Amino acid sequence: MRNLRSTQLLFQLSKPGRRCVRLPEPDVPVRALDELLPADAVAETPPPLPELAEPDVVRHFTNLSQRNMSVDTHFYPLGSCTMKYNPKRNERLASLPGLADVHPFQPEETLQGLLRLLFELQQLLAEISGLPAVTLQPAAGAHGELTALMVAAAYFRELDEKRTKVLAPDSAHGTNPASARMAGFQSVTVRSTAASYVDMDDLRSKLDDSIAVFMITNPNTLGLFDGQVAGIAELVHERGGLIYLDGANMNAILGIARPGDFGADMMHFNPHKTFSGPHGGGGPGAGPVCVTEKLGVYLPAPIVDCDGERYSLCFDRPKSIGRVRSFYGNVGVLVRAYCYILTHGPDGLRRVAENAVLNANYLLSRLRHFLPVPQGDRCMHEFVATAESLKKQRGITAMDIAKRLLDYGFHAPTVYFPLTVPEAIMVEPTETESKETLDAFAETMFRITEESLELLHEAPHTTVISRPDEVKAARTPVMKWTAD
Repeated sequence: MRNLRSTQLLFQLSKPGRRCVRLPEPDVPVRALDELLPADAVAETPPPLPELAEPDVVRHFTNLSQRNMSVDTHFYPLGSCTMKYNPKRNERLASLPGLADVHPFQPEETLQGLLRLLFELQQLLAEISGLPAVTLQPAAGAHGELTALMVAAAYFRELDEKRTKVLAPDSAHGTNPASARMAGFQSVTVRSTAASYVDMDDLRSKLDDSIAVFMITNPNTLGLFDGQVAGIAELVHERGGLIYLDGANMNAILGIARPGDFGADMMHFNPHKTFSGPHGGGGPGAGPVCVTEKLGVYLPAPIVDCDGERYSLCFDRPKSIGRVRSFYGNVGVLVRAYCYILTHGPDGLRRVAENAVLNANYLLSRLRHFLPVPQGDRCMHEFVATAESLKKQRGITAMDIAKRLLDYGFHAPTVYFPLTVPEAIMVEPTETESKETLDAFAETMFRITEESLELLHEAPHTTVISRPDEVKAARTPVMKWTAD
């Protein structure tokens, strides 16, 4: 039976006068708060925060954590998001005092070790991407996209060219058109073929002198490598445009193919997906951007530089788009990525990609007999199955399958994305899962498709909340608790 207190909010547990910390009487003169701050910065009444003892706080958040799924507790085949297990070794290394306890305002002379690490990470990412100029500032993949498009805008401004459009395939991540609009461009969609590759005829029809950038994810969101990419780059470059490679799926081609070699001018990495770092929960992220040499002058300042002896943050960048993140970004995430890359080395990174592709193809072969995969018999790091026939024949939807998986202790794959596949179920096992885990998942998926419609429509049966109104939750979220 569930403990009643574990279901209560912190405000309901609050009792006046309870504290986690008891501070001693001050040994310096006491001054009123309104003497230290401007009057308009001081609230008339204190914020109504809950008053709690330390055990109340610890137990509350520990109980909440036990309701959650994570890559540390469950298989998490979330297609497109690459929720792979991150080695705890990298967490320990990133927590070393010389890395975790430094302050961004320290003199550079006291930060030489950390600056060297960041400088070497820039070099490593340049080598992996095939693009020589790197910034580590952006705070997430989408932030990296925006940064790269701001770089493109600065490049065309200097050329005095008015380019207004950014092209992206219809299967692109939703962040692509959003980043384009935020950077001041018009987003234009390019159709995909029935085989889920870029429709070259549609691309040619939309290429003109107003095109600034073509954004492409390769391998794409369907888990397929588009072999036309070099030809696409040639067409765009002939029009004076740039190629942006969405690096979300680099996990599939590490050490095998480099975006700079097949025509990309810009790209971002998702360290948490491709290398190592916390993922999910809204925590800190990073989105390093790599670009060609001619675009490097526009990257955000500062860049970590080295004169052969001393490492420094270089702010002398007159053509830079300016800072896009406070200090030098989320350095803790970057340290984890650095540790991951050095641990694996070139051959190890290639094996990461090979195992990610192997696991995905194995799982595809186990599922395709009862969940068709419209895009073919092979994939890269992920694949998209469809529950369309189950919905037509028995009324079972992709959402039914996703919800029921929770009862069996598996996180659901991504569903209803990409939009080009009806009743989409997007699966990415990553390289970190064993054959036994993949077999158990495949057998559970088959068992679910054999269950009754009534059982599936009411799933999940074991969670605190079963089926919330997700549309209402997204459109009218409740952002604060009241006694009513």
